[in-house]
Amino acid sequence: MADVSPRIIPDRLQGRSSRLLKSWESLLLVVAVLIFTINSFASPYFLDPWNLSDATFNFTEKAMIAFAMALVIIAGEIDLSVASIIALSSTAMGLAMQAGFDTPTLVAVGLATGLACGAINGALITGLGLPSIVVTIGTMSLFRGLSFIILGDQAFTNYPASFAWFGQGYVWWVFSFEFALFIAFAVIYGVLLHWTNFGRAVYAIGNNPTASLFSGVRVGRVKFILFLLTGLMAGIASICLTSRLGSTRPSIALGWELEVVTMVVLGGVNILGGSGTIPGVVLAALIMGMVTFGFGLLNVPGIVMSIFIGVLLISVIALPILWKRARRRMAH
Repeated sequence: MADVSPRIIPDRLQGRSSRLLKSWESLLLVVAVLIFTINSFASPYFLDPWNLSDATFNFTEKAMIAFAMALVIIAGEIDLSVASIIALSSTAMGLAMQAGFDTPTLVAVGLATGLACGAINGALITGLGLPSIVVTIGTMSLFRGLSFIILGDQAFTNYPASFAWFGQGYVWWVFSFEFALFIAFAVIYGVLLHWTNFGRAVYAIGNNPTASLFSGVRVGRVKFILFLLTGLMAGIASICLTSRLGSTRPSIALGWELEVVTMVVLGGVNILGGSGTIPGVVLAALIMGMVTFGFGLLNVPGIVMSIFIGVLLISVIALPILWKRARRRMAH
């Protein structure tokens, strides 16, 4: 007679399965599936492959910055100047375009400007020991202000036709270059944070920078690199966004810093530092992209989306705190 006794699952595997099912990423995955299902019923155009491809433009550029921002916040810092870096990088590319430079040079100018802005932030924060929130609020105004001084109420247009590929090109069928770049950076930052000594140093700094310093971690250098990365990713996002729009205005990417931070916090990164994952940020980016696209298909005004982002940011920060307080009261 066959043995029909129940299969015993090792405690180690049970523990892993239980943690997986209870993780924030699992909840985000459920939410993503629900939003996808709701959108597919709300609009008959949602499931069209080309429409879904267009939906990726709602989050890919912001998500690329969010990957670097996640590391910064896990390390206990923040960068609120990323949207202004986009504006200044785009303006620099516009000036280079006006001077007659070709597409490779425009890309190099965009990347160099982003890196320079990140280096300024990093030097002020790690070199002078200034609070990152104060520094980046200041540079947010500085970088955006420089764009307004250079452009005023004008715009740079007539970018080379080859430059348009970065924001409008497709690598295969409906998969855009931007979406391919998003996937590539998700893998790169996932490996960097979760599988390298650098990533372990980021977590350690976020949990206790003083202990990390005495443990031999070069805290200042790690933080400087993190701000370089946010500047670089803002420069890459600027190339994609400017290419997609085909123009540069000083108001480009206005308010994006709020959406990037919301994406990171929604992804499960602790706003106080010390914890968070790249898969969570990926799922948060997909959720925000689908919500934005769904609102667009239903002709919901943009101001409603702004309200939604604000409420979402407050909620994902407040809910864990309220939940912990409720559990303490129940325990007593």
